[in-house]
Amino acid sequence: MKSMTGYGEATWQRRRIRIAVQVRSLNHRSLDIQLRLPREYLALEEDIRQRIRERIERGRVEVFLARSAAHGSSRTIELDEELVSQFIRALRGVQKRFGLKGQLDLSLLGSRPELFRVHEIEVDGRGEKPLVLRVVNAALKSLEQSRRREGRNLRRDMQSQVKYLKGVCAHLEREAGVIARRLKKLLLPPPEGNALPEKAAIAEANLKGDIHEEVVRLQSHLTELTRTLRSESPAGKRVEFLLQEVQREFNTIGAKAPQLAVSRWVLEGKERVEKIREQAQNVE
Repeated sequence: MKSMTGYGEATWQRRRIRIAVQVRSLNHRSLDIQLRLPREYLALEEDIRQRIRERIERGRVEVFLARSAAHGSSRTIELDEELVSQFIRALRGVQKRFGLKGQLDLSLLGSRPELFRVHEIEVDGRGEKPLVLRVVNAALKSLEQSRRREGRNLRRDMQSQVKYLKGVCAHLEREAGVIARRLKKLLLPPPEGNALPEKAAIAEANLKGDIHEEVVRLQSHLTELTRTLRSESPAGKRVEFLLQEVQREFNTIGAKAPQLAVSRWVLEGKERVEKIREQAQNVE
C-alpha cells in the first residue's frame, strides 16, 4: 500500500552539465501530471509522462526538472566586429576633425556593451534523453520509497480501525441474537382460548427488527476490507467502495433495530468508518 503524498529527488552531474529532478505527489482522485521543464527538454515531455504513468496510478504528480552548466556558463559573448569598426572610424574622424590628442585603447570598448552580443548555447535535449530519463527514474524511485513509508503508517491506522469495527460487529451479532429470541417468543402460539390478535400484529412489526442478514453482510465486508488492506496493489478505490457498503449496512441496521443498545454500536461503527474514509483518501 502506498500513500498518494510523498517527495523524491535525484541529481546527475558531470564535467559539462548538471541535471536535477524534484518530484512531489499530492492527493487526487485520478492521475494528474504537472511538468516544469526547461526549454531544452520540452521535446521529452511525453517520454517523462510515460515513465510516471508506469509507476503511479493515482495522485497529482508535480515534476520540476532543471538543467545547468556544471562549470562555466551556458552563454557565449560575441564581438560585433562591423559595429566596432564603425565605432573606431567614427572616433578617429572626430579626432582628426577637431584636432584632438590621445590614443584609442581597449578601455573604450569595455564601456560600450552594445558592441557585444550575448548568445545562449543551443542544446539538443533529445540527445540527452537517456540521461534525463535515468535521472527522472531515480527521482521517481525516491518518491515511491517515500509513498511506501507513509502507506505503511496509513495501513496500520486503518487496520486498527477495522479491528475495532469487527468488535462492533460482534456486539451487533449478540444483539441480533437477543432480537431473534424475542421474536421467537412473540411468535409462539397462544394457549387455546386465549388468542390475542394484537400479539400477532406486534410480532409482525418486530420482524422488521431482524438484523441477522445485515450483520452477516457486515462481517463479510469487514473480512474483504482486511484482505484489501494487506494487498500490495493500489487499494484506495477498493477501500472506498467497501466503506460505502459497510456504511450502508450500518444505516440499515440502525433503521431496522432502533433499540438503544443497537443504536449505540451503530453510531460507534459509523464513527470508525469515517476515520478510515479520511485515511483512505490518502491511499493510491
